[in-house]
Amino acid sequence: MAGNTISDERSARRVFVETFGCQMNKADSENMLGLLSEIGYEQTLDSKQADLLILNTCAIREGAEDKVFSYLGAWGKQKRKRPELMIAVGGCVAQEKGASILTRMPYIDVVFGTHNLNRLPDLVLKARNEKKSVVEIVQELPEDLPELPVIRQNDFSAWVSVIYGCDYNCTYCIVPYVRGREKSRTAEAIEKEIEELTAAGYLEVTLLGQNVTAYGHDLDPKIHLGDLIRRLEKYKELKRIRFLTGHPRDLQDGIIDAVYEVESACEYFHIPIQAGSDRTLRRMARGYQVDFYKRLIEKIRSKMPEAAITSDLIVGFPGETEQEFMDTVNLVEEIQFDSCNTAAYSPRPHTHSAS
Repeated sequence: MAGNTISDERSARRVFVETFGCQMNKADSENMLGLLSEIGYEQTLDSKQADLLILNTCAIREGAEDKVFSYLGAWGKQKRKRPELMIAVGGCVAQEKGASILTRMPYIDVVFGTHNLNRLPDLVLKARNEKKSVVEIVQELPEDLPELPVIRQNDFSAWVSVIYGCDYNCTYCIVPYVRGREKSRTAEAIEKEIEELTAAGYLEVTLLGQNVTAYGHDLDPKIHLGDLIRRLEKYKELKRIRFLTGHPRDLQDGIIDAVYEVESACEYFHIPIQAGSDRTLRRMARGYQVDFYKRLIEKIRSKMPEAAITSDLIVGFPGETEQEFMDTVNLVEEIQFDSCNTAAYSPRPHTHSAS
């Protein structure tokens, strides 16, 4: 009996997932682990022990993309020593580059995009059985969003994706190209996931979306993120509800009111402004002016004076003047954010500002 157990352990396949980028990517990686568990893969935290290496990629900035190919180069050296090792690439770089990844790195076994995550087990099996590379990139999410299995990486706090994609066309941003247009999960599907989480002892959830504040506008009947937060209030075991990341134009009063009134909703708002100059915001195609943003912050703080407010900023946008940069500095000092993610402008393919 003991001999059989050892044999079984040695024959078990292991998968290692490396994740770059945002919280949505982290949630997707948990789904990858869940999907692959259904075809006999178990997670390992040691890449050298893995039979399958997966890189879940980010394309938001050029540096993140460069990091992808650096990692894949290192993994290629492992594969030369262990030819049976499989390597898969998913996420936003895979969605953007597609089969061209194989031109640069022909030893990759599977390339899959952001819209066909549910197909990962089939693609891995196809590559494994046929001993040749498999590339599958589709341009849109399925009409009916599939509910995917998940292996979570935290025992008390969970990522819960509620909407995918973004309908804005900010001139610097590749997200609409690699993530597609907005598509919301049904409130019923989300509630079912929350119910399972609370039954498993989870205390905190973060509702995710490339533009989470747009949640529900595409459902029939339409609802908004505030409605969803109120629906989750009934799960008393849930102590904290957060959400990331939204667009200022979609942060409507009903969402602010729900955060104020629902006890488990954290008084935390991540509201990217990107620049403190109206001219720069116009050229970014953000769809609002600085005064609109200030009034939004005032609205939040009038109800919740202690609310934590964070933001994203881009510096060095093409054509930005010294004075426009100082406008951003002055805005940060005026609003007194709790924190800001600040990045130098990075030209991305398929974006207007890079052309």
